[in-house]
Amino acid sequence: MKQYIDKMKVTFLGTGTSQGIPIIGSKHPVCLSDNPKDKRLRVSVLVEWENYSYVIDCGPDFRYQMLRANCDKIDGIIFTHEHSDHVAGLDDIRPFYFRQGDIPIYAHKRVLQALKTRYNYFFKTENKYPGVPTVIENEITDSTFSLGGIEIVPINVMHSTLQVYGFRFNDFAYITDAKTVVDEEKSKLKGVKVLVVNALRHEPHQSHFNLEEALHFISELQPERAYLTHISHLLGFHDEVQQILPENVFLAYDNLEISL
Repeated sequence: MKQYIDKMKVTFLGTGTSQGIPIIGSKHPVCLSDNPKDKRLRVSVLVEWENYSYVIDCGPDFRYQMLRANCDKIDGIIFTHEHSDHVAGLDDIRPFYFRQGDIPIYAHKRVLQALKTRYNYFFKTENKYPGVPTVIENEITDSTFSLGGIEIVPINVMHSTLQVYGFRFNDFAYITDAKTVVDEEKSKLKGVKVLVVNALRHEPHQSHFNLEEALHFISELQPERAYLTHISHLLGFHDEVQQILPENVFLAYDNLEISL
């Protein structure tokens, strides 16, 4: 059931792959591009409505992304999965912790365990080092959960053989690192107005949608607007790729803000 909110804003904090664009040392023409839209940090979005601000994923560029977006408050971090380009910035929540106190995090049980292994010092109950943040664990299952007065619907997708969560917030849905999505999960996206989905490159990939697969997925769901993210330099120059996309499909870029 959709809950009424006045307006939702989504900021693309990063739209690149695990290495970002430009890739260190690469001489590929896209990596050498002067167009700011061809420079992509690791993939993440900031979702805001009313007085709420939630980040989906917290990769290694998190600190700079928060500074660039002028974000001074987060109500929590929602994780899609445990890969480094989605979790490696967690330590940089410290300024938020110092101002706000404990930070809620939301993730699959498997992902929470991976975070406890990687950031074991966060979860100590005794002799905790001063200044280390404390997080509030919230396990995501396939059940709908509520944040800031709206229901969030988890969407199961497969990243090769790894389960990853996408999320639907009312009329907005965000899916990254998907290769396959079964019909039951697609049905949870019925009627979505704005869809974000990964599109790595033109050539097929073992664990990500390529452009053809992403466009087919969009065609199946028929959103009013769709945005492509988790983009590799191999997809090509932003301005050239945009010219070949359907009129309601857009290549996302860092700092892009959309409202719905």
